[in-house]
Amino acid sequence: MRKAGEFPGNGPPLAEPCPPCCRTTMSRKKLRRFAELATFPNVYYHPVDLKGRWHERCFKNDHAITLELACGKGEYTIALARRFPQGNFIGVDAKGARLWTGAKIALQENLANAAFLRGQIENLAQFFAPQEVSEIWITFPDPFSENSKAKKRLTAPRFLQMYRLLLPPQGRIHLKTDDPGLFVFTLESVRAEGGTILTAIPDIHQHAGADELLRIQTTYERRHLAAGKSIKYVCFHLPPLQPVTD
Repeated sequence: MRKAGEFPGNGPPLAEPCPPCCRTTMSRKKLRRFAELATFPNVYYHPVDLKGRWHERCFKNDHAITLELACGKGEYTIALARRFPQGNFIGVDAKGARLWTGAKIALQENLANAAFLRGQIENLAQFFAPQEVSEIWITFPDPFSENSKAKKRLTAPRFLQMYRLLLPPQGRIHLKTDDPGLFVFTLESVRAEGGTILTAIPDIHQHAGADELLRIQTTYERRHLAAGKSIKYVCFHLPPLQPVTD
């Protein structure tokens, strides 16, 4: 998934097209990474068979599971896994070339509590059972700034309803973004769903009391800061789903 403020291809538009030799080199590198990614034991593709069994089959423990959605290179997943060895962390993204970075680091550092899932975020309910996830981080997702694409935002109502299914009551959701529109949209969407805003910070780097976990910086965050953008943060929880009665 493209990150907020980024252009397709993870970089600014080029003044001139890449020469064929450059494109060929990049393609070969990406193909090598895709091939290697398929051999990584900590990467899962469309793991419907793990639904309700992540603790048992993936992590071999009963520690809480935290998801990082739109994880890119998995920098939050890795940082959280390092800091909290008694937790389990799964980075989710559709782009395999990005996942390769985080998955490779996790293997090199023997981070058995870090895993990665390559797939579409809207399909999470196929991969996780109700209340199997304890917490969710959404790190610099595509803001889909056009109103016609608002339903694709990861804090749109349809996604919030899915998170309510995956999380236990009071399960926290964290959003970091540089996009002011997505920040406001998220606050409005959460309130419309009857959720509770626990923290809303319009500029975490100007907020002295910000949690230390907000100091973790991804590649995209560093680029946004270098461009003079402020980093916004929202933490919230949603009301539990009401049981269906006949």
